[in-house]
Amino acid sequence: MDKKPLKIESRIKEIKQELALLGEMRPGSMTRQRRARGGQYLHLTYVYKGKGRTEYVLDKHEERVTVQLAAYKRFKALTTEWVGLAIEQARLRLAEK
Repeated sequence: MDKKPLKIESRIKEIKQELALLGEMRPGSMTRQRRARGGQYLHLTYVYKGKGRTEYVLDKHEERVTVQLAAYKRFKALTTEWVGLAIEQARLRLAEK
């Protein structure tokens, strides 16, 4: 028996477990902007349901939002990997028939 389908199944299971542990997430990127009259602020930019959005982020929330952004990036990477594995799995199953 070929071990590749078992490796794919195992990795998909690992991905599902990791996805369940991600916690809070949000898409986008955050940058520090300068005001024309001095001072700085945090600016969050993202696209949701096809619409671009922006939000201001208080300095006291910078760390939490940074963690949320990282969780979303990990979510995207994991789901992309999962889809790739699912395609490979389907291809292998069809080849068995």
